[in-house]
Formats: sequence, structure tokens, C-alpha cells
Amino acid sequence: MTLDDVAGELYGLDPGVFVATRTERAAAARAEGDRALAEAITALRKPTVAAWTVNLLARHAPTEIAALLDLGAALRSAQRQLSGDKLRALGNQRQQVVNAMTKRAGELAAEHDRPASEQVLREVGQTLTAALADPEVADRVRAGVLPTALTYDGFGPAGLVAITGGKASGSATRARRRAGPSQEDALATRRAEAQQELADAESALDAARSTREEAESAARQAKSDLDEVESRIAELRDALEHAEQQRHFARTAEHRARGESTAARSQFDRMQRWVDRARARLDED
Repeated sequence: MTLDDVAGELYGLDPGVFVATRTERAAAARAEGDRALAEAITALRKPTVAAWTVNLLARHAPTEIAALLDLGAALRSAQRQLSGDKLRALGNQRQQVVNAMTKRAGELAAEHDRPASEQVLREVGQTLTAALADPEVADRVRAGVLPTALTYDGFGPAGLVAITGGKASGSATRARRRAGPSQEDALATRRAEAQQELADAESALDAARSTREEAESAARQAKSDLDEVESRIAELRDALEHAEQQRHFARTAEHRARGESTAARSQFDRMQRWVDRARARLDED
């Protein structure tokens, strides 16, 4: 078991089972004595809805994803060559492909019972566009292991810029370092921090939800067991009451029968004595 194997599995799951499965895989790694792997697995962040949708797209439409990323390579090549006409043509094609892929991602999400909102689809489109700009982002999109959606600054003379967790790539990054952080950089950083906080909060919420569901399930089972025991007790009480009634009737019948038996025995004794006297008188005659 490697981190890549686990990441590939986790980011292909429905978000609802991500946390529980991550906990299981970390525990398995810990049981095998690989503490570093267990910690690395635990550090894997649950994907946002938009990131999960992109990961879903990567798994169910790999050919289309490959074509999209090939277009990104062509765009970067055209920019390096400063080919304006080619850039414009590829730029128009880029938007069409991104729109088509975003629509496909929405369809896949709906097929998996998680319809995407307009905001989620917007973030999916931004992430696909970022993958066109940055080879590193492209690799992560192709692998389908995104924890969060990504944004980009655009294709321009200063170079390609993709914001990935608050970091930029390309010549624009070097220019910004020389000029110092801009307001746009600060905004991107704050957004990345907010996304991180949201992802962490969602992960904690999922863990709490899992704990709550387990507790509620245990409570329901306990209530069911209690209802079953109480029902059995009620049945036994009814049976006991019926048995006590039968005992009372049997006791009354036994008492009556004993009295009748005593009376019959007395009657028999009297008749026997009568017979004995009659025989004795006959013998005298």
C-alpha cells in the first residue's frame, strides 16, 4: 500500500465515505508499522464538491480530459512562440472545450446523485482552465486526486499563472516576488486560506456526522431491543395471568372433585352396610 494508491482510491469515492475510509486506511498502515504513511494518509483532505466533481470527470471521461490537457500544452507552446493568431484561435477552442467538459461534469455528478450547483460548475470550469495553464495542475486533474478547486489569473504576455493553494507558477511569479505582494496576491491567499478552512471544517463535520450516525444507529438498536424485551415481558405476563386463572379453576375443580369423592365414598359405605345387613337377615331365615 502506497500513498498514491490510497489517494487514488479515496479521491474516487463518494465524499460521504471519504473520512471513514481514510480512517480505515490510516489504521491499516499504522497496524503494518508504517507510521509515516498513516500520518500522510490522515493528512489527505476530503475533496470539496467541485474538486470531487473534477475527479469524477477524470475517472469517467479520461479521453476527453486528455484532449483538454493536450490543448493546454498547445496554448503554452503558442504563448512561448508569441503567436498571437494561434493563441486567439486556441483561446476560442479552449473556452468551447472547457464549457463542454464542465457540462459533462455536471451530468456525471447528477448521475451519481450529487447534482452540481451553478457555483460548483463555475469552480469546475475554473479548475479545468487552471489545468490548461499549469502542467502541475494538469497532472493532478488527470490523476483525479484534487482536494480543492483551483483558479487561474489568465493567459497574457507576462506568462501563465495558476493559483494552487495560494502559489503561482510561471514568469509572473518571479515578477511578483520582485515587486512584492499585490492586492490580487493577498486576495488569492485569503481565498486559499478560506478554502482550506472550509475543507477542514467539512472534514470535521463529516467525522462528527459519522459519529452522530453511529450513535443514533446504536440508540435505535437499543430502543428496538428494549421494545422487543418489553413485548416479551408483556407476553409472559399475559401467559402468567392465564396460567394463574387456569390454576384457580383447576384448584376449584380439584376441591369440588375431592368433596364429591368423599361423598361418594360415604354413600358407597352406607350401601355396603345395607347390603351386609340384608344378607345377614337372609341367612337367619
